[in-house]
Amino acid sequence: MRSPLEICDPFPKKREWGDLSNPLIDLMCCERPACTSIHELNNDPLVNNQYLLSFAVYVPKRINVAIMLFMACLLSYMMRVNLSINIIAMVEDTSSHENGTEVEVLPDYGPRYNWTQSDQALLLGAYFYGYMITSLPAGTLAEMLGARNVAGYSCLVAGILTALTPAAAAWDKYAVFAVRFLIGFLNGVVYPCCHSLVSKWSPPDEKGKFVASLMGGTFGTVITWPISGVIIENLGWDWAFYIVGIFVLVVVAIWFYLVADTPAQHNTISLKEREYIESSLGDTLSNKKKWPPYKELILSLPFWSLMMLHYGSMWGLFFLITATPKFLSEVLGFNLSSAGFLSSLPHVARLLCAFGFGAVADWIRRRGWLSVTRMRKAFCLPSHILPGIMLIILAYFGRDPYVCVAIMTISLGFNGAATASNLANSQDLAPNYAGTLYGIINCVGTTPGIFSPLIVAAFTKNENTIDQWHWVFIIGAAAYILPALFFWVFGSGKIQKWNEVKTTESREDIVNTKL
Repeated sequence: MRSPLEICDPFPKKREWGDLSNPLIDLMCCERPACTSIHELNNDPLVNNQYLLSFAVYVPKRINVAIMLFMACLLSYMMRVNLSINIIAMVEDTSSHENGTEVEVLPDYGPRYNWTQSDQALLLGAYFYGYMITSLPAGTLAEMLGARNVAGYSCLVAGILTALTPAAAAWDKYAVFAVRFLIGFLNGVVYPCCHSLVSKWSPPDEKGKFVASLMGGTFGTVITWPISGVIIENLGWDWAFYIVGIFVLVVVAIWFYLVADTPAQHNTISLKEREYIESSLGDTLSNKKKWPPYKELILSLPFWSLMMLHYGSMWGLFFLITATPKFLSEVLGFNLSSAGFLSSLPHVARLLCAFGFGAVADWIRRRGWLSVTRMRKAFCLPSHILPGIMLIILAYFGRDPYVCVAIMTISLGFNGAATASNLANSQDLAPNYAGTLYGIINCVGTTPGIFSPLIVAAFTKNENTIDQWHWVFIIGAAAYILPALFFWVFGSGKIQKWNEVKTTESREDIVNTKL
C-alpha cells in the first residue's frame, strides 16, 4: 500500500521553478493517515472542492517575489529614463539649424525652456549623481533594515517626486536638477535591495532566472520611451511624468502585500516551499546580521574584476539610455514617437536575450558541464566582447538610420548575457553580502550615466551629425571589451573566504584571492 504522502502529494520529488507546494495537502495528509486512494480523497466531503481549488490556485511565493523584483526594477528605470525623451519636448527646438540635414521641427506639447546642450546634459546626469551616493551603502541598509521596506518606501517617495517634475520645470532648471537628484538618491537603493532578496529567495539552480528578473529595468525602458512619446503627442509632456508617478504608487502597494525579506518571514508560504528554498541554500547563507568585510573586499582581486566588468556593461547601457533618443531624433531625423519606439528596440532585445542566457546558464549549472568560474568567463563573450565589436562596426559603417538601429539592437541584445556574467557574480563571491557587493559595484557603475551625456555634449557642441558620434561609439566599445579581458584573467565564480560562513563545499571551491 502506498503511503498517504505519495497519494496526497502529487509532487513529492525535487521542487523546481514553477512547481506547486500546497499547505492544504500537508494538512490533509496529517489528518487522514488512512486515505489510500485518490478516489477516497475526492469523495471526502470536507476536502473535495476545497482541495482541488486550493491546489489549482497556489503559486510558489518565490515566483511572486521574482515578479515583484521585476516590477521594482521596472519602476526604477521608468523614473530614470523618462526624462531622456521628455526633455526633447521640453526644450526649445534647435535641431533644424544644428546641422545641414532637414529635421522636422517638433510642435509644442507644452511649455518650452531655453536649456542649452550643457544644461540638458546636467539635468540628464542629475539622477546619477544622487543614485551613486545611495548605491554604496544600500546593500548594507538592506541587510540591516530589510530589503522589502528600504526598496518599497524609496520607490514610493521617488514616484511622488516624479509627478512633481513639471512643477519644478516651471520654476527653474535647478529645481529640476534637485528633483532628479533626489529621485536618483532614492532609487539608488533598489537594485542592491533586489540582489539581497535574490540571495535569500533563489535556489542555486534557479539563480539565472532570478537574476534575469532584474531585467525589469530593461522592460521599463522598453515601455517608457514609446508610451511617453504617445502620451506627449496626445496629452502633453507633463502627463508623461504624472502617469509614471501614479503607476509607481499602485505597484508599490502590491510590493508591500506580496514581498517579504526571507521565506521564513512570509505569511502565506507553504512549509514545503520554505524548506526547499532554505535547504537548497544550505549553510552558505547566514541569518545573522553582520557588517560587511570591507577590508577583505578592498584586497579581493575577484571583486575588483567584477567591479570593472560591471562598469563596462553599465557604460554601454547608460550610454544608450541617455543618448539614443537624442541620437535618433536629432541626428537620424526620426519624429518623437518613432524615436521613442526605435530607442526601445535595443532594450527589447536585451530583455529577451537576458532570460534566454539566464536559462542557458541554469541549465549548464544543473548539468555540471562548466564550473561557475568558467561559465561566468564564457558568458563575457556575448555580454561584453560582441557588444563592443558591434559598436566598432557602428562607428565605421553606421550611416543608414535603420542600419544604425539594427546594430545598436544587436549590440545591447548580446549584453543580455550579463545575467550570467557580471549581474550574477556578486551572488557567487559572497551570498551573505550580495547586496553590499552589488551596491558598491553599482555605485561605480553609475558614473557612466554622468560621463556619457557630458562626452556626447562635448563631441556635439559645435555640430551634431553622425561624424561627431564616431568617437562616442569607439569609447563605448573600449569600455565593453577591456574589462572583459581583465575578468578573463582575474575573475572568479567561487565563494570567497570573507563570506564568513562555513560551508560544506571542498576547499577548492572556497578561496581567498587577494591583491
